[in-house]
Amino acid sequence: MIEIDLSGKLLVLEGLDFSGKSTQTRLLAERLEKAGHRVTATREPGGTPIGEALREILLSHRSAGLLPLSELLLFMASRAQHYVEVVKPALARGDVVLSSRYRTASLAYQGYGRGIDLALVRRLNDAATEGREADVTILIDLPPEVALARKRSERDRIEGQDLAFYERVRCGYLDLVRGDRRVHVLDGTLPVDEIASRIARHLGI
Repeated sequence: MIEIDLSGKLLVLEGLDFSGKSTQTRLLAERLEKAGHRVTATREPGGTPIGEALREILLSHRSAGLLPLSELLLFMASRAQHYVEVVKPALARGDVVLSSRYRTASLAYQGYGRGIDLALVRRLNDAATEGREADVTILIDLPPEVALARKRSERDRIEGQDLAFYERVRCGYLDLVRGDRRVHVLDGTLPVDEIASRIARHLGI
């Protein structure tokens, strides 16, 4: 359990595709609201009209030829809009901002996964978010083979990457958060309700 006043704080859920981030974001938002917090729940890429348009490009199979650097820059464009239009104003109001993905996702996916220089990703992250990092990050860790087995319907462009890609991304996540006291790593193979309970206990709600 951490000691933190959640008002005006940025909480982020990270993890591989199919790790349950969206579900846990929804459950955590509901729990926070019941506890009396004003919550802004959002996601990346997306969260704004421009961000959602960029999300469509990023995830569409029509973008199969998208270069790794182009992919990174589109994610950063979405993040910049998202931070200025959604995150920053909500934090200023004193909301608890709850985001599915944020800065660490680009380091894991485009850095470790695509092989783009991590220093470049960090510089772009800082530019897109005015240097604002998450106050608390929950990493839902899941073996790639388990994550990929959860999605049996049609996958989007990024979800369709092979096992080796997701293994690099998972290693990236674990490398990036090692020793960071702001990050809480959870076993993503646990039942949904158990993960939700552990997140709540960690946040003291």
